[in-house]
Amino acid sequence: MKQHIIFLYFLSLLLAITSCREDELVVPTEYDIIPEKPDSDSQIRGFYLVNEGNMGSNKCTLDYFDYMTGLYARNFYAERNPDVIKELGDVGNDIGIYGSKLYVVVNCSHKVEVMDAHTGIRCGQIDIPNCRYIRFYRGKAYISSYVGPVLIDPDAPKGAVYQVDTLSLAVTAKVTVGYQPEEMEIVDDYMYVANSGGYRAPNYDNTVSVIQMIDFKQVQQIPVGINLHRIKKDSDSKLWITSRGDYQSIPSRLFVMSKKPGYNKMVVTDTINVACSNLAIRGDSLYYYATEWNNYTGSNTISYGIIDTRTKKVVSTNFITDGTEKEITIPYGIAIHPENGDIFITDAKNYVSSGTLYCFTSDGRKKWSVRTGDIPAHLTFLPK
Repeated sequence: MKQHIIFLYFLSLLLAITSCREDELVVPTEYDIIPEKPDSDSQIRGFYLVNEGNMGSNKCTLDYFDYMTGLYARNFYAERNPDVIKELGDVGNDIGIYGSKLYVVVNCSHKVEVMDAHTGIRCGQIDIPNCRYIRFYRGKAYISSYVGPVLIDPDAPKGAVYQVDTLSLAVTAKVTVGYQPEEMEIVDDYMYVANSGGYRAPNYDNTVSVIQMIDFKQVQQIPVGINLHRIKKDSDSKLWITSRGDYQSIPSRLFVMSKKPGYNKMVVTDTINVACSNLAIRGDSLYYYATEWNNYTGSNTISYGIIDTRTKKVVSTNFITDGTEKEITIPYGIAIHPENGDIFITDAKNYVSSGTLYCFTSDGRKKWSVRTGDIPAHLTFLPK
């Protein structure tokens, strides 16, 4: 009788464990050792990398690299937050750190996940429909949103930028901008929003919305180029804006906006005749890559380069100098270490399996690479 009771106990326990795992399987964190010597003088502790995951797969994941230990942690969020159903969610679209909090924008799950930046433990969620990118300014987070459903629609509504209090995580204001807004940048108390109009193709938007921050109102829309995406400011407060073109007859281009002497408003001053998918600026150097798709040829044209932001001239047609760019299938993200100038490039490979993160020295030689989650895309550095 005693043996029978013990057997029933263990059988019940096994069934309970099996049932729990069928409901929600927590994939443990995997670790790789990176050959990176710790710098005790550095003010950077590490970095987070968000992997988008293919749309509909619910495979957005978070990786973390710690410079002090040399450990690269893959699928960091799931182990730190085992009770969160469906983990991070569907399609991670941006990441940022402000104060003590880490923010991950999860596009198709219509939310921003908020964590403690040093532990990765979840501390809240901000519900934003079809959210895209996040920026921070004077105690507030600003999140761009397509507003409408995830759907190609010639009648898709205009998008918006939401203002969120970073203490309470409550939405405090909203302003309507152009169609399907993407990245944002802030210069002199004005926010500039790149509108794409991607859901309304081939009738793309071509404007940058200008929001006056003091009263959070759109005050202007500036025509720039069709299907805008990235927008970054340089050390002279000029704005660099990418246009994806129409993937057919109109190519991707890079535009420059700045204030002319005696003129207080931003205007388009230059068109740089290079394709540009993404960019990162350090000092007076703008590093860019292009993965330019063409519907006619059914293929990508991939390129890398450096632009001097002072002269607006291309000074290098490949910032990878040792030939190892041949290892990269689909460049998908870029970041520059703020102190030592290391260049990070992510490789999405086939979009449905693990990608790769590459680290290059400031002079373009490969230092190391590591396996990531699916579609590695967005990276942010963690201060000590």
